[in-house]
This record gives sequence, C-alpha cells and structure tokens, in this order.
Amino acid sequence: MNEPQNGISVIIPVYNSASTLPALVMRLKPILESQAGQFELVFVNDGSSDRSWQVITELASAEDRIHGISLMKNYGQHNALLCGIRAAKYDVCITMDDDLQNPPEEIPRLIAKLNEGHDVVYGTPQVRRHGFWRTLAADITRVAIRAALGADIAYKASAFRAFRTVLREAFSECRSPHVSIDVLLTWGTSDFASIAVHLDARSSGVSNYTFKKLAIHALNMITGFSTLPLRLASLMGFGFTLFGFGVLVYVVGRYLIHGSSVPGFPFLASVIAVFSGVQLFCLGILGEYLARMHFRMMERPTYSIRREIRPD
Repeated sequence: MNEPQNGISVIIPVYNSASTLPALVMRLKPILESQAGQFELVFVNDGSSDRSWQVITELASAEDRIHGISLMKNYGQHNALLCGIRAAKYDVCITMDDDLQNPPEEIPRLIAKLNEGHDVVYGTPQVRRHGFWRTLAADITRVAIRAALGADIAYKASAFRAFRTVLREAFSECRSPHVSIDVLLTWGTSDFASIAVHLDARSSGVSNYTFKKLAIHALNMITGFSTLPLRLASLMGFGFTLFGFGVLVYVVGRYLIHGSSVPGFPFLASVIAVFSGVQLFCLGILGEYLARMHFRMMERPTYSIRREIRPD
C-alpha cells in the first residue's frame, strides 16, 4: 500500500443496490468537492445478484473519480469494507451504506470532528429506524462489539464512520475470514469519538441484515476477537462447583441431623441434568473457538477480487 495522499476516500460496500447508486453519487459529489481538493468513491460490489456492477461500470465511465471493485462472491459487509480500505489512496476514509440511509450531507460534520484531533469518528443515528427483531439483533451486535472493544464507544458504533487511512497499517496482515472493521480500528488507536447524525429511511428495498445474520455476526465477533465466552465458561464452572459443594453439605447435613438421605430420584436427576448442561455449554464454547482456529489455519481468504475499475 502506497502512502496516502491528501484527500478523501469514500468506501461503500454494495449489495443489490443498483437502484440507489446513481442518486448516491449525485449527492456525494458536491459535498466532497466542497470538502477536499481530491476525492474518490470506492464501490466494492459484494457479490450482488442484480445490476449493481453494471451500474458501477457505467458510473465509472462517466466519472473518473470512481474506483470500482467486484468481489468473486458475497463475503460480507466488513470484508468488502476491508477490501475498499486497503485500496483507498487518500488520507481520510469515510465508510457508509449504499442505501441512502447515511446522508452524505452529514459528511462535513464527521470531517470537522475528525479534524479536532480524533482518529475515528462515528456518525451515530439519532433515531434507529428498525423493527423489533432487527433492533434486538443490532443490540446483540453492539454488546458483542463492547466485549471485543472494551470501550463504551461500542454502543455508538455505526457503519457511517470517518477515520485516518494510516490506521490500516495496524491490520495490514489480517487474513481472517471473519472481519469486524470496528475491532480492527482498535488495533491502531484508542482515540474514538462520535456525533449524532440524522438517519434517512431507505429509498427502496429492505435491509439485507436479518436477525439471523446479525446474530451470527455477533457470535463471530465475540468469539473471534474476545475471550469473554471463555471467562464466562470458567465462572460458570466455578459457580457450579460451589453449587455442587453446597448440595453435598446439604445431603450430609440432612443425614447427620435427620438420619436419612435426600429421598427421591427427581432430585438426583435434576442435579445431574444441571451439571451435564453446564458441561455441554462450556464444551460448545470451546468448540466455537476451535472452529475459528480451524478456519484460520485453512487460510481462507478475507476476500477475492474478480475485476477492478481503476480511475485514470
């Protein structure tokens, strides 16, 4: 990667958003022209099944500041972002969604906050426009980010961010198939800030993030970038050891005081079931970590590029 030049690189992962891209470019250009002498729009097509790549190609032929990258398949939003970040050529990166929910008009405020001396600035939505399950899944993800980042800024993290491109040097060797840009940024800095921004409604289509996808993403982050589940397993093991000792004291005490043991099969069966469940849960946690080690040893690519359109 070359030394970043002065300017702004806007990185946008694209997935089935052919209908919104022209309007997005039209709104971005005047904003960026007022903010920097040089800028580029890096569109990363993440295995779209619609005309997204054709639209990117058409936009790039009409605008020489558009850099298009098409991936071999759908790797996920954060993997596509990492690809775009590595391709960025200017010293400030802006990441945003492709659905027009992140207003380009808020970019000057992100940059102004970044220029106060921060390394990363999040645009936190004032109001999140999601349904119950989508909101619940997003909250689970933020808890996972909090466990991985170890910072309260995790609750303000969003896809709309501005950061200094030089931070990518801290994760230049990252080759994991499971990626979280927010966690990777913490490898390079601890100077995070946030501002409240407006969140527009989607102009078309529906969110590609379902509860299942977000829950899987949260699980990948909390086991891929944090030891919290292992600590939880240790605490549960310790807690149920104390519980077992308490049951033993109760049984022995009852025998000494009343001259009889605790009657009934249900009591014994319930205690065995509790301990077996905890053991299986802890084994499941260990299995998740072993699975991630297995995938990393396989050296699966973070992403693979099919074709690329570079500006002249």
